[in-house]
Amino acid sequence: MQTLRYALVGGGAGIAATHLAALQKLQAADSDVQLVALADLNEQPARERADGLGCAYFTDHMTMLSEMRPDVVAICAPHPFHAPIALDCFAAGAHVLTEKPMAIQVADADRMIAAAHTAGKLLAVNFQQRFRTAIVRAKQLIDEGAIGELVRVFSVEPWYRTEAYFRLSSWRGTWRGEGGGVLMNQSPHTLDLVCYLAGVPAKVWGWTRTRGHAIETEDTIQAMLEFPNGAPGYIAASTFEAGTEKRLQIVGEHGMIEIVDETVRISRFELPIREHMNTNLEPFAAPAKTTEVLELPDESGGHLAVYQDLTAAIREGRAPMVTGEEGRKSLELANSIILSSKADRAVTLPLDRAAYSSLLTTLQGGAS
Repeated sequence: MQTLRYALVGGGAGIAATHLAALQKLQAADSDVQLVALADLNEQPARERADGLGCAYFTDHMTMLSEMRPDVVAICAPHPFHAPIALDCFAAGAHVLTEKPMAIQVADADRMIAAAHTAGKLLAVNFQQRFRTAIVRAKQLIDEGAIGELVRVFSVEPWYRTEAYFRLSSWRGTWRGEGGGVLMNQSPHTLDLVCYLAGVPAKVWGWTRTRGHAIETEDTIQAMLEFPNGAPGYIAASTFEAGTEKRLQIVGEHGMIEIVDETVRISRFELPIREHMNTNLEPFAAPAKTTEVLELPDESGGHLAVYQDLTAAIREGRAPMVTGEEGRKSLELANSIILSSKADRAVTLPLDRAAYSSLLTTLQGGAS
């Protein structure tokens, strides 16, 4: 079996602990997987982690790439560094797994994808929620045609955070350090699942505000969406809202899927709503439906599932579950929501890369 030597950049980051735990589990099950190095500009706790894991430590990822020649590099550095580090990794001949968001602007994601193709290497994005049992089942049902053509999408996701959270690191909640707020940090998962299960919208009306936290970037967003077939959608996400369940609802002409935590509710209409509307003689009669509730505890393995999938993809010569192209979809939607809000107008997708790059430069110059 092909031996794969992993390295991790951003070894001192909080999220790196989760990645390293997943890698340890992968190594325990697969002796041909090795963790060879960590890199981080800040020596603590990266060096302690490296010593505890018995791998090399570097302050500079370029030196690590040159000396260790890893096969795969996981990137856990702050968001603005994902793209330049990934480009360095591809130039060094390594596959890349990057934390979400894959970059802070879609133009950088384009460059990452192009570099991966040029190098003949895989680019994977860490959207572990796609591996949740509930999401896997919902995707199967949608692909099987259980709900039919899209009618509406509704997503509400509170990601409540205290002020103490934003004081953990100086880059949090800043345009230069994070490239955005809830849209860049917490909601990439939300946006990814909308794009994965319902598709990429064609038009976005975005609204972003900073309602509670003492940060530069947005802590609350809402967006109206229009999908290519004309179906509407709505997304709300916030680090200021508490006490609400995370909920994703996708309505089709044949039925509806609702996901609340690890419960999937699938309703199937006796007749498609369009057919019922045109044939039923009762003016107020709704189509009859049957509903099934699926309690699906998350058995995906979280980050471990991501590493298992990427390792298998490299060995089997196939694409990983979340490619760069797939990871770019949620980033493009996030950028579109921000641009729409700041410009106070609707934005069509594909996003105007130059327009967003110009806006981001202005925001990073100090505007909030």
